[in-house]
Amino acid sequence: MDRRTRDSIARVDNSFKTTLRRRAGALFATTDARWAVVSTSLTATVAAAVAWMAVGMMPSDHPMVAPGRSSLPYALFMKLIRASEPQAPADNSDNANPNPNPGVESSTVTLDSGDTLAGMLEDVGISAQDANAVVAALGKGFNPRALRAGQSFDITYAVATIDATGAAPRPAQARTTTIMVNHKPVVVPVDAAEDDASGAREENSQAISRLLSLHFSPSIEQDITVTRTTQGGYTADIQKKELQLHRHRAGGTIDGSLYLSAMQAGIPTEVVGDMMGMFAYKVDFQRDVHPGDKFEVYYDYYYTPEGLPAKHGAISYAMMTLGGKQIPMYRFQADPDEPAEYFDAKGESAKGMLMKTPVDGARISSGFGSRFHPILGYTRMHKGVDFAVPTGTPVMAAGAGIIKFMGWANGYGNFVLLNHDGNYATAYGHLSRFAPGLRQGARVRQGQVFAYSGMTGMATGPHLHYEIRINGTQVNPLTVKMAQGRMLVGHLLQLFKEKRLEIDNLVANATLEAKVADNATDLRQAKAK
Repeated sequence: MDRRTRDSIARVDNSFKTTLRRRAGALFATTDARWAVVSTSLTATVAAAVAWMAVGMMPSDHPMVAPGRSSLPYALFMKLIRASEPQAPADNSDNANPNPNPGVESSTVTLDSGDTLAGMLEDVGISAQDANAVVAALGKGFNPRALRAGQSFDITYAVATIDATGAAPRPAQARTTTIMVNHKPVVVPVDAAEDDASGAREENSQAISRLLSLHFSPSIEQDITVTRTTQGGYTADIQKKELQLHRHRAGGTIDGSLYLSAMQAGIPTEVVGDMMGMFAYKVDFQRDVHPGDKFEVYYDYYYTPEGLPAKHGAISYAMMTLGGKQIPMYRFQADPDEPAEYFDAKGESAKGMLMKTPVDGARISSGFGSRFHPILGYTRMHKGVDFAVPTGTPVMAAGAGIIKFMGWANGYGNFVLLNHDGNYATAYGHLSRFAPGLRQGARVRQGQVFAYSGMTGMATGPHLHYEIRINGTQVNPLTVKMAQGRMLVGHLLQLFKEKRLEIDNLVANATLEAKVADNATDLRQAKAK
């Protein structure tokens, strides 16, 4: 490079330095300018720190750590930061540790569908050894297979410390990774949901939590507690609550439907269902029941010692007054080895050969006879009764019998044909599905749910098509005269009359409760009075 070129470069350099000094002086001449420089510098520093952490979270083919170990993931970095924070003072001030038993924690867990008790405990960090020991102790007085999804458990467990980092306890079979802190290797846990690219590995040596106790209530009348013994095993304590029996007499006037009116009177749902089942053979709830008719029921209900409702008992007596005509029903158990039945005042069984309505809460949408078919577009004979009910409504067998056919039947859709005693049969069409465990040739009892309503086949909406067939010919289910149940005679009739008088005296001396539960439509929401 010659002298002229060097001089030219020197002049440009001097000019650039002079310009830079002038602009720098102008830049720092005001307070706002100086603050802008400081702010820009801080922003650049933060950006560099974020970039550094991002790089640290990325997998590396050539890590700057010992072989077999990974760079520092962000989640682990935050755990180390939290571990370095000062602990709360152990005094009675507001900043004191809220846990009076350090290392002992409690939580509530729920059994998921398809899970087992042992599997659930292992999922929350209890060792397989402890989980199996709990199930073994529980099995001595309770069948763990009886547990259902949704059952909640209160558990108390001891939490062991992990290492010098102070990281949170890890569950059983936790994943770990090794990082370098102050040039020393430190094992840190990694949650299962965190990035596997961190180089985590399985740690099966020992579970972090030791179960101290487990408590749950499989029913409102039973409490079960499993506790750890001093020898390291477990023992189960099963407490059964002595329920107290209360008898209620409730009733009211029908406004709309029997079901809704009974619910508004405070009668529990289960009792309403049982009461409707009692009258299903005597009453057509669509044609016989009208606004202004009355009903009454005398039933048992069981409560816990604290007065909380636990379960309903039997109905001893019920009566419906339809159009001024009283239809009473009494509970009577003629044979101690057979279930109790209901009889009217004369001793005739409430059960007829066939139920008049095989679905609850049904509305007749189409009767028996000639009609215009909504799909075919012409008038033809409708040889059954349609009950408008939502899809999935349980369909009950109108009488005891054998499943003659179960499957698809063209316009009927999913179809069931039941053969009953004698020359009677009933048919059910447009079903959405069949009850599990039933097949063609199986026997069903009267009132048993064997299918669910729908709109399969030629149907414009969800409903049940119901037929009664005599000698293979469809007849009108609403007008056919069916054989009634058995009549009590002789010694059994005399015993029934004595039982009926006993029930009549109990009902007469009980107060009619127009509203069983205060501010509620269900007795189960109120305490026993």
